[in-house]
Amino acid sequence: MNQQKIFFIGAGKMATAIVKGMLKKGFKPEQIAAFDISLDAIAEFQQATGLRIAAEEAIADADTVVIAVKPQMLHAALASKKGILQKKLIISIAAGVSLMKIGELTGSKRLVRVMPNIPALIGAGVSGYAISPDTDERDVQATQEILGSIGISECVSEKMLDAITGLSGSGPAYVFDFIQALADGGVTAGLPRTTALRLAAATVAGAAKLVQESGSHPSALRDQVMSPGGTTAEGIKVLECGGFRGLVMEAVIAAACKSESLTKQ
Repeated sequence: MNQQKIFFIGAGKMATAIVKGMLKKGFKPEQIAAFDISLDAIAEFQQATGLRIAAEEAIADADTVVIAVKPQMLHAALASKKGILQKKLIISIAAGVSLMKIGELTGSKRLVRVMPNIPALIGAGVSGYAISPDTDERDVQATQEILGSIGISECVSEKMLDAITGLSGSGPAYVFDFIQALADGGVTAGLPRTTALRLAAATVAGAAKLVQESGSHPSALRDQVMSPGGTTAEGIKVLECGGFRGLVMEAVIAAACKSESLTKQ
């Protein structure tokens, strides 16, 4: 287990989720410190984690600094800290901010850029991350231990983070819409709303778990459900006529392109 001290600049929802996960995975409370200027964020962080917000000056004692503020707040959050940060491992979850920009703002060459997603709030997140050339094996291990506390993580080249944003970052929103649509269909077919929503969410969760644990291709699993001339075949026909898979692909690509454009700004 990483014994380094980790300081969070920003104590919002994602920082809170990461810290909660770290504590569950065996990180010691004395290893973790966080600072925020928002009184609401401070109150929620302290209630959720049991940790008190640290003084901003405590960043000097940290080995690793996690930047967890909105991109538009980066300059203000880092303006006076460049001299302090330049020797530390910097992990940034600021959306759309490149490794180069993070390096310019912090002065550090040991950089990690992370794209987490919202299921991290319950420890079921997916995080893609990219590293700078000067990030060594110990830095990668420290990053993996932190990200492993909120789900699974995948190291990729920085140019692939836009695709991960379109797939994993935005993907939960597509799934939420799909669950809502399944439930609406169930209601239209005669189910009570609460029953339909509970069954829709469980159906999606169960199907996803089957893909993960069976090792079978999704199309092979679909064929196991779809009997010739049966009810599922009739439903799949409607989805195919509506371009369901193509629309999902287009959504992922559109979100990835948007991410790329934001990173270039």
